[in-house]
Amino acid sequence: MMQPWFDPIHYAWIPGSAYGVAAALLGGAVGVLAPRGRARNFILRSWFALWAVAVVLLIAGFVALAQGQPWGIWYGLVLPGAVGTLVVGANSYVVQKAYRQVEERRVAAKDLL
Repeated sequence: MMQPWFDPIHYAWIPGSAYGVAAALLGGAVGVLAPRGRARNFILRSWFALWAVAVVLLIAGFVALAQGQPWGIWYGLVLPGAVGTLVVGANSYVVQKAYRQVEERRVAAKDLL
């Protein structure tokens, strides 16, 4: 077994908590801004960046597991990585669809004039 990357007793909660807070803040921003069609580029880029961070956490967790790191280290990386990859990845279609619907409403409103 290698030297642990960090003390799992004191620091294993940080990756999941940080990722969860970032996802909650971005999810709230999506809920407010997407139906109004605001900040499209910022939201979509941030959403895919959040998904990429989840993939990196997942890969880092599997690397830690393969290297024989303690349970608290690899599990603290795999859990937010797996949940983020699935949830953010699956909802990326929903976020894009919300912006598409706003654009369709704008086009339909212009056609009425």
